[in-house]
Amino acid sequence: MKTILLKFAGPLQSYGTSSHFETRYTEYYPSKSAVIGLLAACLGYRRDEAENLRELSKLKFAVRIDQDGTLLRDYHIARSHKDTGAELRTYVTNRYYLEDALFVVALSGMDELIDTLTKAIKSPYFQPFMGRRSLPVPVDFFLGVSAEDMLDSLRNLPWQAAPWYKKKKRKQGIGEKISLEVYADEEILKDEKISRSKLRRDIPISFSQKGRQFAFRQEACISIEVLSGIEKDLGVGNAEHDIFSTLEGA
Repeated sequence: MKTILLKFAGPLQSYGTSSHFETRYTEYYPSKSAVIGLLAACLGYRRDEAENLRELSKLKFAVRIDQDGTLLRDYHIARSHKDTGAELRTYVTNRYYLEDALFVVALSGMDELIDTLTKAIKSPYFQPFMGRRSLPVPVDFFLGVSAEDMLDSLRNLPWQAAPWYKKKKRKQGIGEKISLEVYADEEILKDEKISRSKLRRDIPISFSQKGRQFAFRQEACISIEVLSGIEKDLGVGNAEHDIFSTLEGA
């Protein structure tokens, strides 16, 4: 089976799985339901196409945390109105986002489905976004397709963090390799050293606005080592470089 690799990066992202009414929380990394919804949008599926969503939900799913985001709270004052135009009420809403985060999502499935998804991601029917309509995916969202399994694909893909973040981590002693957390369907990690696991309600059954429905899955976490790329990106190998050497003989 092939593996698709996607990069989720931007100033803001938001992945709510248990939000209601005026407070909209976010998870700390993309949920499976958010990614399946994004793929469904690329394919042009409608919210209530349960059978199509069911097929997408069969994809094996994993997300690698390349760059931790910080939590941002956005405060809103909203007004609702009657059909006549008269004001009904004023209320406060709180919306939470992940700021400056970066994740690599891996999806694995049958070759035919992966090929179909690849075409759809490159030429989407609806605009894909990272949790909210105002948060479009980055230009380099599609990282490619790998013939390797999910974990090998994630292990062999170098660290994708931004240069400023790598510089920050270098000061903390990061070398040629870095250890990153991976959250995935637990069945994928049965031969790995699992650090923790939990039950998550993020398998979409229907995105219908009349009543969204989700099923449960077991998710687990492991740590993997990947190449940091610090030497290449930040020029660590030139740490002894003398900036005045070009003036010699002048």
